[in-house]
Amino acid sequence: MRGALLVALALVAAPAYAAPFERSPYGQLGDGRAVEQYTLRNASGMVVRFINYGAIITDVGVKDARGRTANVALGFSNLAQYEARNVDYGFGAVIGRYAGRIAGARFTLDGREVRLKANDGANALHGGGNGLDSKLWSVRPLGKTSGAVLTYRSPAGEQGFPGALTIKITYRLQADNALRIDYAATTDAPTVLNLTNHSYFNLAGAGSGSALDHRLTIFSDRYAETNEGGIPTGRMLAVGGTPFDFRHGGLVRPRMAVAHPQMVGRRGYNHSWLLGTGRGVRLAARLADPVSGRAMEVWTSEPTLHVYTANYFGGKDKGAQGTAYVPGDGIALETQHLSDAPNQPALPTTRLNPGQTFRSTTIYRFSTGRT
Repeated sequence: MRGALLVALALVAAPAYAAPFERSPYGQLGDGRAVEQYTLRNASGMVVRFINYGAIITDVGVKDARGRTANVALGFSNLAQYEARNVDYGFGAVIGRYAGRIAGARFTLDGREVRLKANDGANALHGGGNGLDSKLWSVRPLGKTSGAVLTYRSPAGEQGFPGALTIKITYRLQADNALRIDYAATTDAPTVLNLTNHSYFNLAGAGSGSALDHRLTIFSDRYAETNEGGIPTGRMLAVGGTPFDFRHGGLVRPRMAVAHPQMVGRRGYNHSWLLGTGRGVRLAARLADPVSGRAMEVWTSEPTLHVYTANYFGGKDKGAQGTAYVPGDGIALETQHLSDAPNQPALPTTRLNPGQTFRSTTIYRFSTGRT
């Protein structure tokens, strides 16, 4: 009798089991296709949610220094908003075929001119629209782990790019509170490819106000100079003595206010820092919120880190928390290659040939404590 009572008490006291991978309905697109949401959990209580539309990461639930969980990734509250408005934001989405800008919405590949759609003045931004952020991805669990594999086949000519692409993205929520993203892609014809994730982070919690009072560290001593259209000039400049020097960390807002030719007309940061071209994953940046104690490290195999401080948020669209997003409410830390590389041979190449496999890794590791 005593043994049965102990077993009953243990069952009552035991915490509810949370599976490391779950799926649930999320809604229907305008054309009737069903979209699902997927939840990844780890033993320490961190939660990541994404949908198969655009491979969009909708939630990153992280504890603060007092053990309180908040979603630190900006986003919308429902599928209709993502379908109608995310073209202006890219909240949480995979960006491609080409993250960043291509000058004149065209480039030459093996002597043939490739024309894209101009959607940023005369330039093509993120491939010219109708990119991977608006596609429906296939999703399967990664074994019995807290992970998933997303797959999409991009037909030749999509966005104007040559080559049929098979793209696989793996999301893993690791035991050390790191969200790991691995990209792989193959093509059946020569093409160019530049992929990134476009999550905006506010470590105080999405919808809580400005992220410009976060402390940012970027482990880089050079950044790419760009013209007024955001196209690299080819000059890689030293950060020393400029508002681009985050080597020893600093609050974002005061640095943005420093007068500098590269800040004129930009409203904030929309620039790329050089990380080198060595192999392997390396520490690129650290973002920390002094109030909540949350911090995030960015590790990547990519050669640059593009920092965007949400300079053009319009203040009209409300996020999942019901507050309208305004400039500075989130910071995007995009690991990628440089804009316009297909037109500038001196930049690290983004060319992908048949028989090759494009591979890239980015890790967002969360912690609390030192800021």
